[in-house]
Order: sequence, then structure tokens, then C-alpha cells
Amino acid sequence: MAFRHAVIERNSILLLVLTLLTVSIGGLVEIVPLFAVETTIERVAGVRPYAPLELMGRNIYIREGCYLCHSQQIRPLRDEVERYGHYSLAAESMYDHPFQWGSKRTGPDLARVGGKYSNEWHAAHMIDPRSVVPESIMPAYPFLDRPLDYALIADHLKANRAVGVPYTDEMVASARADLEAQSNPDADSTALLKRYPKAVVAAFDGNAARITEMDALIAYLQMLGTLVKFSDVKPDALRQ
Repeated sequence: MAFRHAVIERNSILLLVLTLLTVSIGGLVEIVPLFAVETTIERVAGVRPYAPLELMGRNIYIREGCYLCHSQQIRPLRDEVERYGHYSLAAESMYDHPFQWGSKRTGPDLARVGGKYSNEWHAAHMIDPRSVVPESIMPAYPFLDRPLDYALIADHLKANRAVGVPYTDEMVASARADLEAQSNPDADSTALLKRYPKAVVAAFDGNAARITEMDALIAYLQMLGTLVKFSDVKPDALRQ
């Protein structure tokens, strides 16, 4: 047996062929069975596509590299759950392109940050992090007070629909109106909330007269972890 191994290890072509064969067989064994599964993501009530304003906020979150310091993935470990809340479910990221699980926590995990702080707190935190968290090392983002460019929001929803996000024609047609309604607490948000349940409606940066990047980012943060009623989530149900 040792002699056979020596022959393989001394012959680079033979070693390459056998390595590729082994990797191919292993890959097929792992991948092929997945084609017989309808979905690898558990079905969880409450999960919905991002509202237009939330989607714009998520784009800003990615643009500014927030995911480099803040994860959105709570592991099913006691210390994680006690600190941040219910462990993350795959379904919560099913409409993320790309997902924001992250790999580092310079700051706290944000998977359950929605509703934890007020809009005023978030705005102050973005403008001057140390005004609300003295030990924070987060950079300041006062420039987010600039107007939000959402002229192409309908096209953005169409692009997401092309990769599997279930935006309907009605959602696409109403994208601009829904975005403006979510940032104005005095507007009629009935249609918006029908299309996007639990969407937070507010003048997020404190000024309802204009829509800013700050509005969008805070709207995104305020919905994180708020869509699923975790008391109804049973581990056995997730395995079905």
C-alpha cells in the first residue's frame, strides 16, 4: 500500500487526475441531493421584501461599509442569544443580495437592532457617535444629511425581482409613492403598510420636509429583526 502511495505522489499528472476525481465525486455527493429539495430555507411567517425606503437604506449601509464592523448573524449559542436576542434564521436573509452576515464585530451585532433605539438616537449616533456612546470608535457620518436620490427606485425593485425577490407589478409601480409615504408621518401610509407590513413610518432624521440618506439608513436599521414573531418560531418546525 505504501508503495502505491509513493507511485501516486511521485507522478504529478496521476496525482492531479486522482485529486480532481476525488473532489468531483465529493462535490456531486454534496450538491446533487440539493436539487431534489424544494428549498433549503425554512418558511417563516412575517418575512417580506424590503420597502423601497428600507432598500435604499440598505444600499447606503453597504456603500459605507457598515458590514465590515457590524455583523447581522446571531449564532445559536447561549451568550449570543442572551446578549442580542433570538438566533438568526436563514429566512431573514432570503431577500438579501448580498446577505449581511459579516465576519467581524468591532461594534455590536445589528440583527435585532430594530426598535431598540429611537430615531433621534440613531440620527445623533450617525452625526456624532460619541455623543451617545462615549467609548465608540465608529466614524461620524454627518454627510448622510444630504438629499436621497431615489429617481430610479422602481428600476431598482425590478432588478431585485430579476434575482428572485417577489416584488409585484403593483409594488414596482408604487415604489416612489411608498418611499415618500414611509418618510412622512403625516402622509397616508395605508397602502404602504398593506404592501409592507410592519414598515416603520416616520420623519427619521426629524425633518419631514425632505428625504435624506439618513432617513433611508435609519428606516433600514429600524426594521432589522422586527418582522418575525420569534415566540412562534419552533426549532422542530424549522426542520420540516
